[in-house]
Amino acid sequence: MPEGPSIILLKEECLPFLGKKVIRVEGNTKIEKERMANKKILFIKSWGKHFLLGFSGFTLKVHFLMFGSYTINAKKDRPSRLSLIFSKGEINFYTCSVKFLEEDLDELYDWSADVMSDLWDPKKARKKLKDQSDVMICDTLLEQDIFAGVGNIIKNEVLYRVRIHPESPVGKIPAAKLTSIIKEARQYSFDFLEWKRLYVLRKHWLAHNKKTCLRCDLPFVRKHTGFRHRRSFFCTNCQKLYV
Repeated sequence: MPEGPSIILLKEECLPFLGKKVIRVEGNTKIEKERMANKKILFIKSWGKHFLLGFSGFTLKVHFLMFGSYTINAKKDRPSRLSLIFSKGEINFYTCSVKFLEEDLDELYDWSADVMSDLWDPKKARKKLKDQSDVMICDTLLEQDIFAGVGNIIKNEVLYRVRIHPESPVGKIPAAKLTSIIKEARQYSFDFLEWKRLYVLRKHWLAHNKKTCLRCDLPFVRKHTGFRHRRSFFCTNCQKLYV
């Protein structure tokens, strides 16, 4: 599943289409895709893992789910979910969810919850965490209403860096450690973005998909944790379990 930084990159790649008219629409989506034909893209935004294309009167929301992808000015050898064709170039979305939003985006989205937004508010994140004191930190880090854009890679890397066991309930984690988690969730997201731009993201993984702890030289535990059952990679020696 593409995480917030990858959606930022998509947004940047699509900037040449800003203000351009869609001349043809294709794809196997069941939404009323033809309403985008002959309309210009008025804005390109993102919120966490949501990619947003604005048209007059409505917005197209794209969510890549677990296995979604896209191509720009190229096609894959399978049908697209949705393709937007311009006089010069095209955007193709695959294996994803597409939906029209009719409301004002400010009514739908809390921009202060997006870890990569200029409006990100760590105090709000902390307040929301207090309401989930019995929930494991591995689950709350993936809660998009708190950390929009954080996915499983960022979750694993953040918890390794701050030395917290993923199965620690939020309410048992010391205040200073929660502060570190909140700060690192944002910082690592921007690090992720820069490494992704340079095609070196995997080289910087310390925990995700790794077998051995670099600090302790001990095997990582690989386990589906929390009620979300997402994969966690962690060291039981240096990542403390608070109970």
